Amino acid sequence: MIKISAAVFAAALAFTSFISIKLASAEDVQISANGLKLNGSLVLADGRKLSDGVVLMVHGTLAHHAMETIKNLQTVLTERGFNTLAISLSLGINDRKGMYDCAQPSRHRHTDAFDEISQWMKWLGAKGVSNVILFGHSRGGNQSAWYMAEQPDPAIKRLVLLAPATWNAKDAEDGYTKVHKKKLAETVAKAEAMVAKGQGQTMMKKTGLLYCADADATAASVVSYYKPDPRFDTPTLLGKIKTPVQIIAGSNDTVVTGLAERIPPMADGKKLRFAVVEDADHFFLDLLAEDVADVIEEFVSPGG
Repeated sequence: MIKISAAVFAAALAFTSFISIKLASAEDVQISANGLKLNGSLVLADGRKLSDGVVLMVHGTLAHHAMETIKNLQTVLTERGFNTLAISLSLGINDRKGMYDCAQPSRHRHTDAFDEISQWMKWLGAKGVSNVILFGHSRGGNQSAWYMAEQPDPAIKRLVLLAPATWNAKDAEDGYTKVHKKKLAETVAKAEAMVAKGQGQTMMKKTGLLYCADADATAASVVSYYKPDPRFDTPTLLGKIKTPVQIIAGSNDTVVTGLAERIPPMADGKKLRFAVVEDADHFFLDLLAEDVADVIEEFVSPGG
């Protein structure tokens, strides 16, 4: 990790100025899919065309394409010559901007991301792009891995997963109880029964979903996020992915834990690679984005 000191203060200021300049040149992009307008931010590196290839970036839980983790990384990747397209998943909201509003009734599903990634890939294909690096952070990392395990796109040449989500039944139960003060198994059983009766779009009042305490959510939404499924656990998907994969973890991450123990025995340094960014928490903020970019740059280099 880069240590901030008086000796590098000027460099840090220059880096901050660079972020401001580059983000000002970002192009807002919008496509339509399933009756919803989807938003993204496209940044082309100096001297590059979109057809040269792009990093397609997927954010984490209830976030958006301009969250600091994505925005900072998009900037430093642009500096290194990568074109980037950071997208906001709709989460069932037309023309969604900013963090998800928990006051909104939740109709979205974890698996909705797959179709939206596919729609953005179709848009890129229509623009002549045939070389894509798919990047996902946190839940977006799991969604990207799941997508590539089950419906791989030949235009996606590499997959980068930054602190991708893991899962086990006990942690899911404990986490739901802590946030929502309810038993997860009972909530899921009720939601599954409703779905079986054709009531998947019926709202379960104040059931709570993800970070949104007391949120109203459809039965289908609850089932999608909480019905036990090993595919929520990103490491279980890796054996099904044919594309080379780079996983990056933060040494101080307390949100996604266990990657440093689970991934290295699976990694061969070629098809699956693993790196730890020292002193990084779950969000890899500020100059830690440079360390992430270092790993990505090495991964996609001719010898990587």
